[in-house]
Amino acid sequence: MAPGMWQILLVVLLAVLLFGGRGKIASVMGDFAKGITSFRKGLKDEDDSQSASNEASALGSETRDDEKTGS
Repeated sequence: MAPGMWQILLVVLLAVLLFGGRGKIASVMGDFAKGITSFRKGLKDEDDSQSASNEASALGSETRDDEKTGS
């Protein structure tokens, strides 16, 4: 059974109501992409800060070892 004209019209009307018409889907996808970019940047910043703190602690332990041995 093929969809009738009223059924197609109802589906189109619901789609327009849900997505708000022209450009709405594009703006939602753009916001989604910005969120992903922000998330990745946050992960990278977190990794960089952990690496920096690990390097700083490694350098700190080396200088403490040097002080103990008298070098």
